[in-house]
Amino acid sequence: MDLNIPEGVNVFLADCGWGGAAIEPLPGDASFRRYFRIRHTRGSAMLMHAPPPNEDPQPFLRAARWLDSNGLRAPIVISDDLDRGLVLLEDFGDVRMREYLDAWPQDADEIYEVAIDALLALTKLPPGPFLSYTLAEYTREARLFVDWYCPAQGLYVDGRTWTSAWEEVLAPLLGRQRPGVTVLRDYHAENIMLTGGIDKQGLLDFQDALVGHPAYDLVSLLQDARRDVDPELEARMFDYYVASAKPGPEFMGDYARLGAQRNAKIIGIFVRLWKRDGKPRYLDYIPRVWALLERDLAHPALAPVARWFDANIPAHLRDPAIGLGGGFAI
Repeated sequence: MDLNIPEGVNVFLADCGWGGAAIEPLPGDASFRRYFRIRHTRGSAMLMHAPPPNEDPQPFLRAARWLDSNGLRAPIVISDDLDRGLVLLEDFGDVRMREYLDAWPQDADEIYEVAIDALLALTKLPPGPFLSYTLAEYTREARLFVDWYCPAQGLYVDGRTWTSAWEEVLAPLLGRQRPGVTVLRDYHAENIMLTGGIDKQGLLDFQDALVGHPAYDLVSLLQDARRDVDPELEARMFDYYVASAKPGPEFMGDYARLGAQRNAKIIGIFVRLWKRDGKPRYLDYIPRVWALLERDLAHPALAPVARWFDANIPAHLRDPAIGLGGGFAI
């Protein structure tokens, strides 16, 4: 963990009335952002350092203010300095959904239902002030798999047929995502905070929000890349969502489409984090994500992409006996 305090932090804190505070570095995430807990006689707060040019805090601020103004629990923005990439935020504490569930798995249904209630609330709101999730964006993300995972495994595949298979699979859902809902895009148990009981949950990591399909965040939550979600729990929570949202008959297929797209993208991102950013720990998540991907590929809606996998990814890399996704020499 980087213990260095970014330049200008003490001046920033003094300017917003938090001068003389203790600054406690916190573990980072998969981005260039860093976080600090600020302890002061006024209380505690969180400091986000999103340094330009690698990061831009403005999308986070826009999304946080939109969510808060619409009754969803994002951290309140106390102050910001966009030039330095510094944002002082409300502190949601230390209790993440993930660790709570690890300790008290018997509460899983109730906690997941509350998390899904937030997604149901988004379906009742007009889309936020965000760009749309386009076919070009879906396929760009999916391409991370062939750009990073395949070369790391010594596989040289036809990117053109990969893209065309995804276009065939994803094009049908575009009409069903209009007018669209706000999609947080990284909605999972490590980005949901319990702020005062099971039924009080706060949101994090929503700066990449787009307007897209309502199944996307449901997939993100129930096909979690970082923790196992029991398939029976996933099925119950899927039914809980459907009973309230009452989507059309194609929703299950779209859930599989977006699950496969997201899981393929995540595998590519995790390999990129290893190869480009020197973070090999993300490779440990790949077997879980690959298993989810294989399950999604079994849905008939994914037939063109499933055929591509059969033609391009050797069977030994998909063998659960050695770990789905194969191994990497690191």
